[in-house]
Amino acid sequence: MRTLPPLKLTLSAGVALGALVLLGTHCSAHADGVASTGFDKAIDDNAARMMGDGRQIFRFDTFGDEAFWGDALQLHKAIAGEKNGGVGSGVSPKTALAVGLKVDLDALPSALQQQLKAGQVNLDDPATTLALLKLNAVVGVTGYFNTDGGIKSLGIQCAFCHSTVDDALAPGIGRRLDGWANRDLNVGAIVSLAPNLEPFTDLLGVDAATVKKVLASWGPGRFDAELDKDGKAFRPDGKQAGTLIPPAFGLAGVNLHTWTGFGSVPYWNAYVGATEMHGSGTFFDARLGRPDQYPVAARSGSHDTRGKPDRLSAKLAALHFYQLSIPAPRATQGSFDRAASDRGEALFDGRAKCASCHVPPLFTEPGNNLHAPAEIGVDAWQADRSPTHMYRTAPLAGLWSHQKGGFYHDGRFATLLDVVNHYDSFLKLGLSDSEKHDLVEYLKSL
Repeated sequence: MRTLPPLKLTLSAGVALGALVLLGTHCSAHADGVASTGFDKAIDDNAARMMGDGRQIFRFDTFGDEAFWGDALQLHKAIAGEKNGGVGSGVSPKTALAVGLKVDLDALPSALQQQLKAGQVNLDDPATTLALLKLNAVVGVTGYFNTDGGIKSLGIQCAFCHSTVDDALAPGIGRRLDGWANRDLNVGAIVSLAPNLEPFTDLLGVDAATVKKVLASWGPGRFDAELDKDGKAFRPDGKQAGTLIPPAFGLAGVNLHTWTGFGSVPYWNAYVGATEMHGSGTFFDARLGRPDQYPVAARSGSHDTRGKPDRLSAKLAALHFYQLSIPAPRATQGSFDRAASDRGEALFDGRAKCASCHVPPLFTEPGNNLHAPAEIGVDAWQADRSPTHMYRTAPLAGLWSHQKGGFYHDGRFATLLDVVNHYDSFLKLGLSDSEKHDLVEYLKSL
């Protein structure tokens, strides 16, 4: 092995180095090679820490919600099955994948990866699901185990809804894609397995059969984050009331998050962490305490949640930082027609009027990015469940990655062409079929 020659310092260099040490102004280097000192270094160190902490929180922090999903609902018992100390037939990996749960390939030992490739792992056995939970390999789900190996509780993380995998090994098994909406995830089907639904029946004042009917109505990729506030389980036309799981990428520079713009990214993190995931934390919004609009929240007090100990508030900053660092994924080469996309871009910025709201490169408005339902030609029902009574201009970057389930808050438009046709009619644009095609290709390219 070649050894490095002894380091020689000139007198002036040695004095300078000593001065830096004495003054405490150690240097670090930016990615561009420029050294940072003093408060610049403090900024760099803070950014690195926030990034690492935020990723860990997003992927693995339950905020103590195992007290709800495990201790209260007893969901872990339904997953384990009677043969493994739980109840019922249990949840096999095959069933878990079928309801949209994902497996993190990087969490699996190499030997297990090879066995999976060779078809040597029993994916019909709930014991295999428990083994995957012990490896912390089920994206967005944490199992808690006794010393004898039996599962005793279960919690979920942000990644449960807002991460998927690249299917590198098999459908549902691959490397994490943080921030991507999991449109395969059937939250309702998973929750309905819980042996104890009393937290929901007591809150909503209905029986278990009604709760299961509502949960079954959502289907894959949807969740109703207002049900526990306003108690509206179905639309007036009888259709399900859930909204599509939105992506959590490409949010840097974007003001309001969620379909109806309740608040910003950290607002939604607190809302979900404390009142939907049921972690132990603080969330406050006096708007949600109005009994005329939010009778369930006014009765339960969830508009002013003060979980003790607070395991959420101290983590919101790093979680926010990490989420804002997740870029929208770029469309792959060959997934759209480049020439048509170029023509579509000119239409997007011009005659089709898309860019008047979806302002590039954010593809939403800088500022208060909300519109009244009448401005976009859709009904107000979901907007009126929000304190804003409006709809957010959804950022379009990475749109190609979450086409499953349709478009708009409730997936009412099955395809991008349906969206274009809606605006062509509503705004009386008079676009030709070829122009509509070009717009679609541009949207696919974002």
